Amino acid sequence: MIIANCSFGKDSLAAIMVAEEHGMKIDRAVYVRIMFDEDTPAEPLEHDTWIHDVAIPALRERYGIETDIIQPKNTYKDLFYRVREKGNHVGCIYGFPMRRGAWCNSQLKVRPLNAYIQRYRERYGESSGVIVGIASDEPERIERKAMDDKILPLVSYDVTEAQAYEMCERAGLLSPIYKIRKRTGCWFCHNQRLDDLRMLRRTSPELWEQLLKLDANSGVMFRQDSTVRDLDRRFAWEDAQMRLEWCGGDGV
Repeated sequence: MIIANCSFGKDSLAAIMVAEEHGMKIDRAVYVRIMFDEDTPAEPLEHDTWIHDVAIPALRERYGIETDIIQPKNTYKDLFYRVREKGNHVGCIYGFPMRRGAWCNSQLKVRPLNAYIQRYRERYGESSGVIVGIASDEPERIERKAMDDKILPLVSYDVTEAQAYEMCERAGLLSPIYKIRKRTGCWFCHNQRLDDLRMLRRTSPELWEQLLKLDANSGVMFRQDSTVRDLDRRFAWEDAQMRLEWCGGDGV
């Protein structure tokens, strides 16, 4: 039994394509659909819509791979506002995840995914290999994922991130999210690039406002060196500077 852990980003889709091209039969794909709240997906709407309307049907039609969608019972906000029952901060809400040992990844993705894989192992009575989309030029991620049950096709066949991007683009399986972001992932992630947070504020002010509301309630800083409010002020100042430069360029 071979399962492909698929986020429907370029690397996970390229890993499926490379595996199939080299004769590896994938039994199922699994997608963990994290939710911010009951109505708002964690992935930007462009990517979430594309996954359901384009990518999942494409895997079925081209490779005969059905996709199982796992949606954790708890949302990000559920866990954000969960009250601590032990430790040094009893009675306080969890707030934003810390950079190391972040509860969001373990609670919302890893646990549901591991439970899914375990169910398959119990059902079929055999070891299930899991395909993971890690490119050959990501040494730190390779080291973390180099385990017995993990299959890394992009590493085995020396496919870089840039090549994975090109593969998906040629196949018509490149998410539209790459037009505005370098990577897929939760729009509220504290580990994402500053450029992606800057773009979120510009293109999705309603989502940015949600982050500001959480920021006001969290006892944990959003990033190691800044709150969301700090970033909001910084980005506003940068936008103001750009407007001044533009005006100056026109001689105003």
